[in-house]
Amino acid sequence: MCMNKIFSTTKSFIFSKQSSIFSSALILATMIIISRLFGFLRYRVLSSYFSKDQLDLFLASFRIPDLIFEVLITGTLTTSFIPIFIKYQKNRHELDENISSIINLISLFLVIFVFIAYLSLDWIIPFITPGYSQEKIKIIIDYSKLLLIWQLPCLIAGNYLTGISQSNKRFFLPALAPIVYNLAIIIYTYFFVNSLNLNAPVIGANIGALLFLLIQLPILKQAGFSYKLMLKKTVGLIEFIRIIIPRTLTVIIAQIDATIDLSLTSLLGTGAYTVFYFAQRLQLLPVSVVGIAFGQASLPYLSELFQEKKVEEFKKIVVDSILNLFFFAIPTASYLIFARTPLVRLFFGGQKFDWDATVLTAVTLSWFAVSIPFHTIYYFLTRCFYAILDSRTPFYLSVVSIFINLTLSLLMILVFKQPVWSLAISFSTAMILNVILLFIIFHRRIGQLNLKFFGLESIKIFVSSLFSSLTGYYLLKLLDGLIFDTSRTINVFFLLLTVSLVYLLLYLFLSWIFDVKEIYLISKLVTKAKEYQKKILEIYTSYE
Repeated sequence: MCMNKIFSTTKSFIFSKQSSIFSSALILATMIIISRLFGFLRYRVLSSYFSKDQLDLFLASFRIPDLIFEVLITGTLTTSFIPIFIKYQKNRHELDENISSIINLISLFLVIFVFIAYLSLDWIIPFITPGYSQEKIKIIIDYSKLLLIWQLPCLIAGNYLTGISQSNKRFFLPALAPIVYNLAIIIYTYFFVNSLNLNAPVIGANIGALLFLLIQLPILKQAGFSYKLMLKKTVGLIEFIRIIIPRTLTVIIAQIDATIDLSLTSLLGTGAYTVFYFAQRLQLLPVSVVGIAFGQASLPYLSELFQEKKVEEFKKIVVDSILNLFFFAIPTASYLIFARTPLVRLFFGGQKFDWDATVLTAVTLSWFAVSIPFHTIYYFLTRCFYAILDSRTPFYLSVVSIFINLTLSLLMILVFKQPVWSLAISFSTAMILNVILLFIIFHRRIGQLNLKFFGLESIKIFVSSLFSSLTGYYLLKLLDGLIFDTSRTINVFFLLLTVSLVYLLLYLFLSWIFDVKEIYLISKLVTKAKEYQKKILEIYTSYE
């Protein structure tokens, strides 16, 4: 009887359906934080066991598999799969036919892409890594082939389970899956690095991808959807293809841009790609926690509001949501800029990650951080367009943005001969322009947004963050060496903890002084945290 109660309570918590964007985003953000922390623990482990030269090879091996993954998942899952699932979920027969046909079409493309890429890697890899030796290129090819045939199919299948779960506003298992993926890499590297060397994390990534899929299989029982082995020309499939074409082209261009970044860093010497990749990952932490989580959580709700023609409510949610994102993203960007060096030391300062690499990564991170507030709302704004079934506008603007990024990157590296941090300047410039244009066009498309309120609140958030950052910067300088001996990693952690606490409290105090409306999000966070704590305690007390 006790075990049945435990099972029932746990199941209720895992498969609980969220009722608002905020609660959905909170669960996603919490799980993404945990997942990203395991991800950075993975990088820390890797930088402890492998040199910058070896890490270049490991990270470069993911470029082609990641390209195919992004085209098949990012290009389809967020733009049309979730809205179409929501559109047809009231009719079980239509849902089964449409979603099965979509999944089978993507699976067919997966087989074709993997087959072509596998046979073409011997000339693709040398082409995109012109600065690497033949020996390094051979290693990258071997690892890429392994990732293509094992990791990629598992991740794609798992992400469609994620899409089904998010369509039903259930977010726990999809958020847990990446944690398991990272854990597999960490554990396998730790136990087998001495015998397998760089093969250990590659094999760990493949095992992690399989677990990523398996842990989400229970979603199928709660999905309200039955998979069928069919490929039928349904209305939903045609609509799916029509919507995804612009977005897929956007992703392809973005992936070409990312591949060119690899090519350019391969010309900058040993470790340049690792520096660029690590700085980009750290910049993506707040973007993922705040922007991607909120974007993923918002799409089902925005789609419903648009289909129900609740325009005024839709517009209010857009303005409030962007300000909510700014409230977290702007101070985070400032923090990453003034605390960049100790942060890089904490996350990546492994035994084989030297001081020169640390400084270069820190500078690159600060230039990435400039665009964090814009990058954060980018995911929400694009989903606002997807909710009104417009994927063309984000596509056109992304093409322009990527062209700017690419042009600036080529000029910085090939003409002006700048270091790797110049690629971050190019990225930030292009991202800021993209988001500004997205906002202007959406404002004109959907009707008059409350720009006066939006502008005033944004300025108050920026001013609160600026004064808090200046205080945090000088406090960091004062405590470094005077109070904390930062030659040891544990003291770097306590230094950042002290400065972060002061910075956070001062930012909240100034936000209260300036009457920033978004500060009341904190009380909502506390309320929601208590609700989830109560659910977890129910599970715990079931054991007693």
